[in-house]
Amino acid sequence: MQKILLDTDIGYDIDDAVCLAYLLMQPQCDLLGITTVTGEAENRARIASALCQAAGRDVPIFPGAEEPLIIPQRQVAAPQAQALEDLPHQHYFPLGEAVLFLRDTIRSHPGEITLLAIGPLTNIALLFAIDPQIPMLLKSLVMMGGAFRTRTPYVEWNMSLDPHAAAMVYRTELPQHRTVGLNVTGVVGMPAAQVRRHFQRGLLATVLKLAEVYFTQRDDIIFHDPLAAATLFDERLCTFDCGTVSVEVNHPELAGLTYWQPDRFGRHEVATQVQPRRFFEHYLGVFQQHPEPHP
Repeated sequence: MQKILLDTDIGYDIDDAVCLAYLLMQPQCDLLGITTVTGEAENRARIASALCQAAGRDVPIFPGAEEPLIIPQRQVAAPQAQALEDLPHQHYFPLGEAVLFLRDTIRSHPGEITLLAIGPLTNIALLFAIDPQIPMLLKSLVMMGGAFRTRTPYVEWNMSLDPHAAAMVYRTELPQHRTVGLNVTGVVGMPAAQVRRHFQRGLLATVLKLAEVYFTQRDDIIFHDPLAAATLFDERLCTFDCGTVSVEVNHPELAGLTYWQPDRFGRHEVATQVQPRRFFEHYLGVFQQHPEPHP
């Protein structure tokens, strides 16, 4: 059983919800709490709550930082909140406590927790800044973000929304620091029609209600965040190589660009290969084992 804390910008791209559903149904996951980040953090918390309630789970949820450390906010809305009228969910949450919740939970379980960050890294940078001992009290930090070994430079969304936070996090020493980037997540996609066939029962049916809002803008799901989560439970899904990652913060048009320098002694591990078929078998298999939300 792995102890997990999830930091997410759920409510914009649908893959955050697809990821949270997986964690809620993964029998080897002990989900200790959820923090939300970026604009409309409370609405994002409500969306997370709807999935937790649909799964019959009582998971602590804390809205976190809504503004990047330095640059203006570019991700204000959480459009999937439109679906909440039809989904039971918690309405009110403790405010201003997300980073302290992360800190206290990690300190209560030294060396045991994996922090899974699948949104902009504002909360994580603030956490590491207020308590510099926290990084080495983690078991690992696993992130979805960046793009590595791509033919042309590509600024990934999570990194671009708060590049200064990302740079701070990559400068921090950790027991294990893994990043799953667009170079591998980009190949694990599913057309909307296929999603509708697979997401018919149990918790996935609730995800589909959120996804229908997302499908008004595009007609497929790229499983960016679920792939990052799944690597925690099946190490054969991705190949990781060691090296050093730095983040562009000075060039406005390239802010958030991730630079990758391979080095077998480097402290950053990035995913360089993926097995898409194995991933989808693994992901959907979790829900086939538990077709209905457990109480």
